[in-house]
Amino acid sequence: MHSYITLVLRVGVALAILVGLFGQVVVIPGAAADEVERFPPYAPYELPYVILAILGVACVQVALVAVWALLAMVERDAIFTRRTFFWVDVIIGATLAASLLTAGVTVHLLVDSDIPSPADGMELIGALGAAFTTTAGGVAFALLLVLMRGLLRKATELQSEMSEVV
Repeated sequence: MHSYITLVLRVGVALAILVGLFGQVVVIPGAAADEVERFPPYAPYELPYVILAILGVACVQVALVAVWALLAMVERDAIFTRRTFFWVDVIIGATLAASLLTAGVTVHLLVDSDIPSPADGMELIGALGAAFTTTAGGVAFALLLVLMRGLLRKATELQSEMSEVV
């Protein structure tokens, strides 16, 4: 891969990590506080959902750090090595952890019938739909990564065999 493309990707990863950090520190707590101010019955849910949102963003950041490491391996032309699997596994684990968090939110929204709603309950239906969709998307992405990991394993084996022959 051309070093210019790698540089652009690294800048994008770094910016995404910084935007995530800004979201964790400023946006998520601020938005939650604004919602509680607008509708005070949400107050008991503020802290747990802020913590879950911050952890979800942290999962994305962990995956981005792994992408950074994989970019470094591509730059060194060392992508077809055993060490690559560690970083791919980190991305799969972070994806599954984020999916588990959203699955917990989905279950909570399904089970807790005491969640207040400022209008006719459409907010809860929308939140439930978003949580379910995010969970399903995360699990689908993790399964795709597992498939790609299998392809990487096969390519690594072929690369190793070719190195022995040459």
